[in-house]
Amino acid sequence: MIRINLLPHRELARAARRRQFNILLGIAVAAGVLAVVLGHSVIAARQSTQDARNAYLEQEIAKLDSQIGEIKKIREQTQALLERKRVVETLQSNRTEVVHLFDQMIRLLPDGLYLKSFKQTGDTVTLSGYTQSSARVSTLMRNLDASPWFEAPNLVEIKAATVNNLRANEFVLTVKQTHQQPDSANEKGGKA
Repeated sequence: MIRINLLPHRELARAARRRQFNILLGIAVAAGVLAVVLGHSVIAARQSTQDARNAYLEQEIAKLDSQIGEIKKIREQTQALLERKRVVETLQSNRTEVVHLFDQMIRLLPDGLYLKSFKQTGDTVTLSGYTQSSARVSTLMRNLDASPWFEAPNLVEIKAATVNNLRANEFVLTVKQTHQQPDSANEKGGKA
């Protein structure tokens, strides 16, 4: 005998395939959603880590900028102190020159010659004064030329003048001052 299956086997197979498709579709959607959520969380974690690194770098850069500012201030202070030191050293080395200058002027002035003004501009000293005769100006120039503290005396002018109802000669003279070390000046003074 022949058996005939009257059950709708095709519809059952279709329903089974649909169920299987829906299950697979649900699994795929769940896997996709899970992958998106995991990807988003990984990216968010990396982004927050990078933000933390950037914030740390910005803090360190701010610290370095403040340190650079302090270093610049220290350099400026160092330069100012070095400049002051140079000025003090210059003053220290030149402090005895004025004493030697006046001492030499007193020693070199011949009798009968009187200074009216004494002006120093850099290394050039300008002398003006009165004398009884022009020969005394020549003596002063020879004395200045022979001195280790002066060189190149130059007579600018000499003219007749009246001082306290007396006849005199008024003169203007320039001479260059030489820079000497105090020890070498003492040695030259001791030898002379």
